Amino acid sequence: MTQILDRTPAVQESAPRTPAARTARRKAVLHWIAVHSLGVAVALFFVLPFVFVVLTSLMSNQQTLTRDLIPTTWEWGNYGRVLDTPGFLTWWRNTLLYAVLGTTLTVLSSIPVAYALAKFRFRGQRMTMMLVISMMMLPPQVIIVPMYLFWAKQLDLTGTLWPLIIPMAFGDAFAIFLLRQFLLTIPNEYIDAAKVDGCGEVRTLLKVVLPMAKPGIAAVALFQFFYAWNDYFGPQIYASENPAAWTLSYGLESFKGAHHTDWNLTMAATVLVMAPVILVFFFAQKAFVEGITLTGVKG
Repeated sequence: MTQILDRTPAVQESAPRTPAARTARRKAVLHWIAVHSLGVAVALFFVLPFVFVVLTSLMSNQQTLTRDLIPTTWEWGNYGRVLDTPGFLTWWRNTLLYAVLGTTLTVLSSIPVAYALAKFRFRGQRMTMMLVISMMMLPPQVIIVPMYLFWAKQLDLTGTLWPLIIPMAFGDAFAIFLLRQFLLTIPNEYIDAAKVDGCGEVRTLLKVVLPMAKPGIAAVALFQFFYAWNDYFGPQIYASENPAAWTLSYGLESFKGAHHTDWNLTMAATVLVMAPVILVFFFAQKAFVEGITLTGVKG
């Protein structure tokens, strides 16, 4: 009798599934295939252009004029020829200076403003927030003429990157808004507990708020770094008259004009310009995605 009872569950488990269960399983499998097929298609849509650029950069000059997609000979020396181009390393240094220094100044100047808008209560707070949002909607082309006259006539800084770097020390509307939205997700109880323990506003910001706001700060820093690295409009306005102050985005246009028939070199230069941004995002994508996700929790 005991043996019969022990075998009963096994018999029940091996019983054939009902038509409803088989239909549900079939729908689940089809849904999985559809979702992943769409994901693969979207991934290929974004990856294939980059793969094409990389493969073209490794071709010979003659092969780039054919329909071949795979290099017959892998010309790794194309990257060396690009790096040996006069001025290319200078453009790289200028871009790195612009991106790193600009990102640092933007983050340092935006954090206190975002903290005040998120955690302080003062008269005119709503109006100040509306002003920040209005600055986000203002295209830079609208104020470029008076700004250029100010930097050129009053300070005589045209031909350099300082007209682009110095304003970042006074905050950025988008960075302030994004940080403010993230700081709203930090419970006020932590700040109140720090004040009870004797911390002032500055110490509370440095010891309590900033460690908890690392994902938001990382997201803002990446956004600003990508903007500065890819900025073409600013260097064209302020630094075009001085080749020694060109950035990679603006210098790449000059490089393409000088090598308009050498598509392999043009693509190699493009890869060298894109590679740092891709590497930065690859290593910081976790903090970036987390920071973007949490900024919309509170309004």
